[in-house]
Amino acid sequence: MRGRKPVPTALRLVTGNQGKRPFKQHEPKPKVAIPTCPAHLSPSAKAEWKRLGQTLHQLGVISELDRAAFAAYCQAYGRWVEAERKLRETPALLRTPAGYVQPSPWLAIANKNLELMHKFMTELGLSPVSRSRVSAQPPTRKPWEVDEDDEFFS
Repeated sequence: MRGRKPVPTALRLVTGNQGKRPFKQHEPKPKVAIPTCPAHLSPSAKAEWKRLGQTLHQLGVISELDRAAFAAYCQAYGRWVEAERKLRETPALLRTPAGYVQPSPWLAIANKNLELMHKFMTELGLSPVSRSRVSAQPPTRKPWEVDEDDEFFS
């Protein structure tokens, strides 16, 4: 094992650099932007792209470099939605021509895509656990700004 995954500098800035380690000087800083939606995504995946793209942009989390990872998440979401719809239409257990009972293939597809979604959600900060690792610090006052509620001036 190599230990914990490194935390991106942007997240370390938000959390206040609790470890007091120096920042990387030559880390790439891609422009925050919503990537263009790939044409090959399913309609459900495109809907998820539109739903999350703007929010991720407002949070400053996504850039053009994240297009493939975000597209992979959205496509896994689209396939998961399709599999769940098919599971509603068909039974979860099927009887084979030989008489054996087996799980529906749609169940395996849904579970696999849910697993893929979870991996990408962690990378993109979309799961509750990955968001809980980041806490925004309130903006600090400049020394010359006086707050009416400050105990020192009361």
